[in-house]
Amino acid sequence: MKILTADDDAGSRAILSRVLKSLGHDVVETKDGNEGWGTYRVGNFQLVISDWMMPGMNGIEFCKLVRQDTRPKYTYIILLTSLEGKEKYLEGMEAGADDFISKPFDRDTLAARLRVAERILSLQAEVKQLEGLLPICAYCKKIKDDENHWQHMESYISRRTEANFSHGICPDCYQKHMVPQLQELRKIRNG
Repeated sequence: MKILTADDDAGSRAILSRVLKSLGHDVVETKDGNEGWGTYRVGNFQLVISDWMMPGMNGIEFCKLVRQDTRPKYTYIILLTSLEGKEKYLEGMEAGADDFISKPFDRDTLAARLRVAERILSLQAEVKQLEGLLPICAYCKKIKDDENHWQHMESYISRRTEANFSHGICPDCYQKHMVPQLQELRKIRNG
């Protein structure tokens, strides 16, 4: 997985990066939330691991910005924290964190949490793909909507998007349908 880390402590950042790489992940390190956000905006990361307590932009603020981003693919977020208590976990969850790991972290716990993240991201991608499937009639090309009604494709799409249609004739259909009709008209006219 491609993972972005944000931690202001150079030693902790180096250890985390080394462990993540040893587990087979591609890691991009940043020194705080501000740098993390800037890097996130121009990159494509499946997972973010951020320290909670950082100067400037903390992990909670970073987490909120990631959740406000409008990317088509979900980013899983793990917050590293030495803070304890149910209130802190609730605050992190409300900001959009998916998981928490206590500092200092345990390698095996981190590996287990990463496996969970991979499973969730994989399932989410599968659901997104299934949501994109449209039942379409093989003959008339009508689409079945969520209420089991069959509609013309143009009608279905125009109700759900801002798409407008202009009609034309493709070269194959021109040869198959239009040429015979034009020939028939010429026969009638020449008669």
